[in-house]
Amino acid sequence: MEDAVTEVTGLAATAAGAGGYAYFAVYDGHGGAMGPEMWRRALEAGFARVDAEVMEAARAMKKGMVGSTAVVAVVAEKWIVVANCGDSRAVLSRGGVAVPLSIDHKPDRPDELRRVEALGGRILCWDCPRVLGVLSTSRSFGDYLLKPYVSSDPELTVTGRTEKDEFLILASDGLWDVISSEMACRVIGKCLEVLASDGYPCGVANSAAKEAAAVLVRLAISRGSVDNISVVVVKL
Repeated sequence: MEDAVTEVTGLAATAAGAGGYAYFAVYDGHGGAMGPEMWRRALEAGFARVDAEVMEAARAMKKGMVGSTAVVAVVAEKWIVVANCGDSRAVLSRGGVAVPLSIDHKPDRPDELRRVEALGGRILCWDCPRVLGVLSTSRSFGDYLLKPYVSSDPELTVTGRTEKDEFLILASDGLWDVISSEMACRVIGKCLEVLASDGYPCGVANSAAKEAAAVLVRLAISRGSVDNISVVVVKL
């Protein structure tokens, strides 16, 4: 399964286009107005539904190791809700500082290791730590042969927005395997600065963000990433 990205703006906006929310997501495959708490509940329910649908389809195809990670961000005027399941990642650049909005679900993360072992599973290390020696992330949709050790439950964060917030990066592990959050924020910040100096009008800020994301993908490839790479940059 290839990587996929989703970008939807103007959710629940007024007829004049005011207010509303924006939804951004990165999925990394292998084999009315709502407040932040309502978005949390909606995202949790959505993740559970997607997991059930993926497992049903995988069983029909007899593919027990089909699955996907996901990192999702809902951006509103005053806050950002991030839901993460797996080793894709969300990072906020705030005043030039990289602020993590998610923590990768790696099998050797201490709390994830304890969770898997409490369920009777084991983490085995070949080229890297893997659940039962197979999967290098401890949470994902699907992968029904590794249930219940591999969970589809998302971790959610709610972050208040400030005037210092510059942009948000969502990316799959193909990027983060070779580029740190700090470096990614520096690269995107510089790209957006250069693109602005080149005369990008305000109305095409989204195009500048997409160009900056493409630069980050090319940098990851040049640094030896061999995985699929998906990057979404959101100017705030």
